[in-house]
Amino acid sequence: MEVLIMAGQLILGLSILVGLHEWGHMAAAKMFGMRVEKYFIGFPPKIFSIQRGETEYGIGAIPLGGFVKISGMIDESMDTESMNKEPQPWEFRSKPAWQRLIVMLGGIIVNVVVGIFIFILIAYREGDQFLSINEVNKYGIVAGDLAQEIGLRTGDKIVKVNGKPLINFNEVVSSEVFLGSNSSYTVNRGGKEVLIEIPNNFIEKLSDPQEKGNFIRAQEPFKIGEIKADSPAETAGLQTGDQVISLNGKPIQFFHQMQDELGKLKGKQTEVVVQRGAEQKPLKLDVSEDGTIGFYRTTLLNYTAVEYTLGQAIKVGTNDAFAIVFDNIKGFGKIFRGEVSASKALSGPIGIARMFGGVWDWSRFWYLTGLLSMVLAFMNALPIPALDGGHAVILTYEIVSGRKPSDAFLENAQKVGMVLLLGLMAFAIFNDVWKAVF
Repeated sequence: MEVLIMAGQLILGLSILVGLHEWGHMAAAKMFGMRVEKYFIGFPPKIFSIQRGETEYGIGAIPLGGFVKISGMIDESMDTESMNKEPQPWEFRSKPAWQRLIVMLGGIIVNVVVGIFIFILIAYREGDQFLSINEVNKYGIVAGDLAQEIGLRTGDKIVKVNGKPLINFNEVVSSEVFLGSNSSYTVNRGGKEVLIEIPNNFIEKLSDPQEKGNFIRAQEPFKIGEIKADSPAETAGLQTGDQVISLNGKPIQFFHQMQDELGKLKGKQTEVVVQRGAEQKPLKLDVSEDGTIGFYRTTLLNYTAVEYTLGQAIKVGTNDAFAIVFDNIKGFGKIFRGEVSASKALSGPIGIARMFGGVWDWSRFWYLTGLLSMVLAFMNALPIPALDGGHAVILTYEIVSGRKPSDAFLENAQKVGMVLLLGLMAFAIFNDVWKAVF
């Protein structure tokens, strides 16, 4: 069921974005009097279509894409037969270069607008909730294996990132840190400041979402929250609101300490002592084979909640949207400099579906859809033949030079671009499978 939910979210998100992207091309083409023969969401074979005027609107069986067929345009259909005929006034090739350029950029522009709109709505409706660095530094951090590898220690208090004081704990794991160069943390350790340098290729080690989640966390005092039915916690008599004092005779203050101890007691019986009101109560419980006892924690850390006015949300949402584009540019820079391998950095449909997760969460769905909208805009803007950016480069050359490339050149460029894109897609899918299996 989780796989179906992942696939369903991916297909819905991409169908929305691809449909809007292709609508951007179609709307611009029709605005300039070009004939649009087909508008399809999904690739052939055709499932359904309907004719409205000069345009056939349809849905294809392969959902990860879509296309618009504009008369007189060399595209993925490679319809060279019609291109050998005399140009007609309604054809793409008959229009001025500046109009053709707007048509080619129409999809990118729509994806950017959609991405910004989604992030503005998220900011306005949900605001922001975060841990302040002051709240985290009451107790310090939990340093995972990778954090310890670069010199961080549990209990460290991070006071600066790249030499600058910070407010939001999320800044510790921001793209500015991992996609930048020569990044560093300044930590307070036992009253002394220690500089922790971050290797430029460190993001490659954080490519696993689980590793990133365990890299640095706040030391978190907690109480017992909701208890799962028929769990060891329920059987032992744990109650919501209990505060764990010790487990197996070892004092417990933070949630990670309890996780660590439970991990050592898989499949065993142990004693937990909890504070329940004014009473300390010892309980016997059986730890499951996966090292859990079946409860959700209630954090005792205080989160900062921020609500945005519409004006503030417009600013925050726009910044969040374009930050994704800048992060992609930085990421490609790391790949080209050899600091990160392409196999670690790139994801295909399987990797994207895993980002959505096996539970349908509308907040996460719209966040990832907005993210994908900006990524699609960026990827389509790359100057690769067969992509919108490749067409835009050729049209810009035509506008500047006043010379139109031959149809033969455009056809060959389209073929080269298709080979590159199909090769990249094959690599991304194989890479997803490899990462999932190994």
